[in-house]
Amino acid sequence: METMSIEALAEETAAEQAASEQTAVRRLAALAHAVRLRVFRALVIAGPNGMNPGVMQEGLNIPPATLSFHLKELMHAGLVEQERNGRYLIYRAAYLEMNALIGYLTENCCQGGHCAVTDQAKACAC
Repeated sequence: METMSIEALAEETAAEQAASEQTAVRRLAALAHAVRLRVFRALVIAGPNGMNPGVMQEGLNIPPATLSFHLKELMHAGLVEQERNGRYLIYRAAYLEMNALIGYLTENCCQGGHCAVTDQAKACAC
């Protein structure tokens, strides 16, 4: 069994960090639009049951084509999941991905010292 050199391990760690950073940037960019942020927050509030587009359109007063575009962007960022249930589509917040983003943002908060960010504030249990 071969062991990794320190240089190879450092390169792998740097690559993983870059990938995490790129993922965080993509997800934050998706949320950096008022309509997408409203849609995502509505899905988080809806919980694991999610919502169909018709309910979102009515509740958020967003035209169908606009909602479809923004849902696609949130799905591309990995923050929303889609499931077909018969003739209907159900959208849900991707809680694991949301928690991963929050974790990435708070990972080294206060240089690892005691601060206001708690483990409970870092994750949603849905």
